[in-house]
Amino acid sequence: MRTLMANFMSDIFSDKEGGLEAPTRHPLNWKEDSFWDKEEFLKESERVYDVCHTCRRCVSLCESFPTLFDLIDESETFELDGVDKNDFQKVVDECYMCDLCYQTKCPYVPPHPWALDFPHLMLRGKAIAYEEKNKPLKQRARDSLLTSTDKLGSLMKLPLVDITYQAISASPKARKVAAKITGVHEEAPWPKFGKSVQKYEPQPIETVTSTEKTTGKVALFVGCYCRNNDAELANDLLKVLEHNQIEAKIMLDDKCCGMPKLDLGDLKSVEDLMELNVPKLMQEIENGYDIISLVPSCVLMFKQELPLLFDDKEELKVIKQHIFDPFEYLSDRESKGLLNKDFKNSLGKIAYQVACHQRVQNIGPKTKELLELVPETEVQAIERCSGHDGTYAVREETHKNSVKIARPVSRKVDESEPDHLTSDCPLAAKQIQHVSKNKPDSAHPISLIKKAYGVD
Repeated sequence: MRTLMANFMSDIFSDKEGGLEAPTRHPLNWKEDSFWDKEEFLKESERVYDVCHTCRRCVSLCESFPTLFDLIDESETFELDGVDKNDFQKVVDECYMCDLCYQTKCPYVPPHPWALDFPHLMLRGKAIAYEEKNKPLKQRARDSLLTSTDKLGSLMKLPLVDITYQAISASPKARKVAAKITGVHEEAPWPKFGKSVQKYEPQPIETVTSTEKTTGKVALFVGCYCRNNDAELANDLLKVLEHNQIEAKIMLDDKCCGMPKLDLGDLKSVEDLMELNVPKLMQEIENGYDIISLVPSCVLMFKQELPLLFDDKEELKVIKQHIFDPFEYLSDRESKGLLNKDFKNSLGKIAYQVACHQRVQNIGPKTKELLELVPETEVQAIERCSGHDGTYAVREETHKNSVKIARPVSRKVDESEPDHLTSDCPLAAKQIQHVSKNKPDSAHPISLIKKAYGVD
């Protein structure tokens, strides 16, 4: 009788209300024909959207969910069946792949039987739309250039082009004219293009100490941001590593990790960049080096997105085990008594925005914990999205939404009146600073640690 009752209860609750298990990610299988079938995509969208409509837990995360719920609430039936399927793309266009809904909010992700993966459904929608070229030519040209980060960086550093760009950036009138031509919002935080990362001469390390997770030798995956926009940040990391007796060197021939192209839905370009980067990363790993990247999106790309896109590529599984967020790496060293805690300078009050692409790596608040080791330093963590997402904050059609998303963060920053604003994502920090009324000093956490050490 007890067995019968147990089976009966199991059948009743097989489709349980929500799951408590850790999320499980499945390969994307984007090379199968079914992935590109628009009718199948719309059918799956109906299934997922209907569940999201009945839950609405993710309404505060980004504009995808308010857009979806507004479409439903403004329909004749107040249900999903009253929404024109042609409007489903509006939901897709507002997603910027932060992954927070999957990793932190949704109770219906695998292993739950409903198996929702909203971010990868949005990626599928982006990929289909990219192949169909369903955006106006002006927008497609702009998006292609903005996501070709290394080509854009090289272009903006050319003689005459560099000074012209700087002049336009500094002039509100010129920005307004340029915005109409390019589709880049005139009030957006336009990036600065600086000198390229030069060959770095590593300092000799007397004794290299390994741990179970780390070798004590690091090759820096520069990525397009440090290469094109902030070369000094890469040098700051190398100096911090060497100050902790970690052998450090810089990779000069890496390419963009592919995250901007992923966000665009250009999966072929993602594959091309992956094929260029994997041999270079594997060579460093085979030579005994761990890999660190300063931008959370780059680390997430190699830890999660690329292994899911190319699940049959064994090299990516190896790279996944050897690539680290810088504070994840330093935290492991600290737990083994290997972190230099001889800090010369306090950092005062820090407003720390926890970057989305770091949060979803599930490594814990390592940056906050290490900053708090600095004497007379107070860290206020703000776990809200900045709304930047690389291109989302600068595109003409999405800039205002990005500001709306960033405003709660910038308000908290202004209220705290910090000595420093920081985020592991340098673009997020610049977006928050841009929206902030007080415009606090902005610096990457690694640069703050370097300052605390008093290292030149």
